[in-house]
This record gives sequence, C-alpha cells and structure tokens, in this order.
Amino acid sequence: MNSQDKVTIRKLPTGVPGLDEIVGGGLSEFSFNIIAGTPGSGKTTLAHQIVFANSTPERPALYFTVLGEPAIKMLRYQQQYTFFDPAKVPNSVRFINLSQAVLEKDLGAVLEEITKEVKKANPSVVVVDSLRTMVRKPRGGLPEMELQSFIQRLALFLAGWQATTFLVGEYAEDEMRDNPIFTVADGLFLLGQIAERNSVVRKLQIIKLRGQASVPGLHTFRITNDGLQAFSRTFGLTRHKSILPGQRRLSVGIPELDIMLGGGIPEGDSVLVAGPSGTGKSILATQFIAEGIRQGEAGVVVVFEERPQEYTRRAGGLGMDLENPQTGGKLEILFIRPLDLSVDETMHEVVAAVQKIGAKRVVIDSLAGFEMALSPGFRSEFRESLYRMISALKGLGVTILSTVEVDESFTELPFSNYAISFLTDDIIRLRYVSIESQLRKILVVVKMRGGNHSKDIREYEITSKGVIIMGERLTEYEGLITGIPTRLSRSGQKEEP
Repeated sequence: MNSQDKVTIRKLPTGVPGLDEIVGGGLSEFSFNIIAGTPGSGKTTLAHQIVFANSTPERPALYFTVLGEPAIKMLRYQQQYTFFDPAKVPNSVRFINLSQAVLEKDLGAVLEEITKEVKKANPSVVVVDSLRTMVRKPRGGLPEMELQSFIQRLALFLAGWQATTFLVGEYAEDEMRDNPIFTVADGLFLLGQIAERNSVVRKLQIIKLRGQASVPGLHTFRITNDGLQAFSRTFGLTRHKSILPGQRRLSVGIPELDIMLGGGIPEGDSVLVAGPSGTGKSILATQFIAEGIRQGEAGVVVVFEERPQEYTRRAGGLGMDLENPQTGGKLEILFIRPLDLSVDETMHEVVAAVQKIGAKRVVIDSLAGFEMALSPGFRSEFRESLYRMISALKGLGVTILSTVEVDESFTELPFSNYAISFLTDDIIRLRYVSIESQLRKILVVVKMRGGNHSKDIREYEITSKGVIIMGERLTEYEGLITGIPTRLSRSGQKEEP
C-alpha cells in the first residue's frame, strides 16, 4: 500500500476550547468513544458540547438517556451553559429516553430501540448516557458477556451508519484495567477531580485514541458558564512557533541602570528583580512597562497581590500613565488571584493576552503571589511550573521581568527563596544596608547572560518619579552586600567603629 491509498480520517471539533489541541486536531469521524469519570467530573457536559458543536438538521445528534438523570432534568441544567443552543432542539439535537426498555426488557430490546431511531434520523453523533446504569440495572445487573456483546454489536452497527459515538459512564481509573468493555473503544477519555487541601483541581487524560497522536499526561480543565475549557500541559511550548529575539537592548526606564546593564536588557531575556519588601521591585517593574509603552511597545502585567485599579493608580502617583494605554489596546493588566489555579491555566491566560495586543514586554509581579495562586499540588512543583511558563513566553519573543521577594540576611546575598536563579538570564538584586544609622538601599547587577555588565554597587532612592540611582559607585565602604558595611579610612584601612 502506498501513501495515496491511505484513508483520510476527517476530524470533528470537540466544541471545548483547548481540547482539540490535546487530542491532535479533533475527534476522528465515525469513531466509537467512551467518556468515563467520577460523579460530578463533567462527563455529561463534555458530551453536550460535542453534540452541539457537530449537529445539523440534515445530520442531527441523538442523545439517548438511560436510567440516570431524566432528560428534562438534564436539559434544565445544560441549557444554562452558553454553548447550549435552544434553536437546535429538537431538529438538530434530539433526546430519547430508553429507561423503559432497560427496566422492562433486555439489552437486545435496547439495541433494537437505538437501531430504530438511528435508521430514522441518520445521525452524525450518537450519545448513550449512562453506560454504567445499564450494568447496575435494578434486577440484579448484567452478565459481563451480555454487556460486552451489546457494546460490540452497537459499535459495529453505528460504524456502518457512519455515526461518531460516545458512551458516558461513571468509572474510576482503577476500574478500567482488564475491563473488556474498553477494548472496543477507539477513544477513551477519563475525567476526574482531585481535592487538595481546600481547593479542587479537575484533570483530563486521553488514555486511548486510535489513529492519531494526542498529548499524553494529565491536563487541567475548568467548568465555567461556557462549559468545559481544557488547558494542555504543553500549551505554549509546542503549539506556537518560537520567535527568535532580535539584537536590540530594551531600556528599563532608568538611564543609569541601562548603563549598568550594558545598554539595557537584551530583547527576549528573562530578568529577575530580587529584594526584600519595600525595596521598590514593583516600581522598577512598572518603569520597565511604562518605558516600553513610551517607545510604542505593548505590554502585559500579571499581578497576583494587587488589583489592576490599584496598580494603575499607584503608577499614576509616580507620574506613569497606565490608564490610557489600557483603553488604547497597548497594555493588559491581568489580576490572577484564585487559590486553585493550575500553571496551564495561568499560562493560557498570559499567552492569550500577549497575542491579543502583540505584547513585547511582560511583567510578573510577583513570583510569591504566583505560587500562592496555584493549587497546592502545583505549588510543590513550583520550579517546574515557572520553567514552563517562562519557556512558553520566551518562545513568543517577549522580554519578561519577574519580581521576587527574598528574606533579607545580614550575612549573605540570596537571590530568591525558590532556587530558580538558573531559570533567568539576568538578575538585578536590591537590598537594604545600614550606613551611618540610616537604612539605605543599594542595587547591583548580579548576572547577565547576554554580555558584560557593570559590577558596581550603586545607591538608589525611591522618589515621586520612581527608582532613581544616585551618584557614583560606593567606594568608601567594604562589605556592602552583607548589609552592615564598614567605612574605609583615606588610607584604605577599616575605621574603628
């Protein structure tokens, strides 16, 4: 057989944002699939989204309900979602109740009812909800061979009628092992929800998908007023073609700091601004974004600890207008604060904002807030989460500036509390020092992958115009980075305290 003899399988949209990417472009037409999961995991909602995305009056969808939720009750809740189109019922989407046949007859009669309706409607999609209730029918349940024979015959019949089929059932992952029912399926979707401390994370896994490559592993999803939305764990890493950064240097908005950085931040770098509370990390980050807007570069600010209105007002107090750029489409300020986020969901929102306005600069303020916004399960893998997010953003060609609060020590100079300095290209360290009975601030460029940089330690102040670097480097003191420097005499010897 040569390549010209291969059968082309058309892909159907799932109707779920993000899920088509996970399954490799859509669902195989005429496939036989099982949607399994625990109660409340979103199985029925997923089935409805697929149905409404693919039904037409000429090729309608048939939704068979068995002993589970009555169709009228199910529709009452499903029509609350925005994907539900009342105009499609009953011409394009038809609901048929099989409860009577299941209760009073055998599976042969159930198959006969399904066959009759399929021949009458010639559907494009068929859903049977729920498979598990047929196994647990009130009169003692069904022998395994009888159920397996029913599913085999149903799959063969519907494949002959060129219908894409979905069986919905309540199954946990351990119940799928060695279960002959699942060998018939072309696609097997497992949905679940995991409680971690006080938060709940919903996860989706494509266990089986014949004839196409899906993204392996667990993917998070959320149920909103729009229905299910899936977030691929490789979002931003494989979907988008990487953009190579240019050779430009980007100004931070502080001329003296640009000089210390060798002309500014290399385009496409990831910069870490580390320091204790009150040293001006957020102000420096705001100056970076404001300078980009002044030069015509759109920006995205991701805040976790401060609402956008507060962030905008504080910037205005320092003479930086961030309100007009937001209305003009040059700035997006994202406030991400739920305590059950996944890194995939956060990444999706940030990447979408970058692409929406064509952003060149991104600020993440702060990493500590980012960690707290994640579900507890993702906090334990914070370094991996941060690596994925920075890699995805750098692939879009943007320059990233992240702030991180560190616990100040008067014996060492830590860069963060997460051991993540290897993830960044450049590090700017802010700290307090005690000089002449005053708590003053110093700044130093610790690391720069893109080239040489100044090794000077410079004093700075926070004024009504933001961060201002003062004077030349401090040459009169020794041990500045300890926070308790010693003043040198004219001869270069340490003075007695």
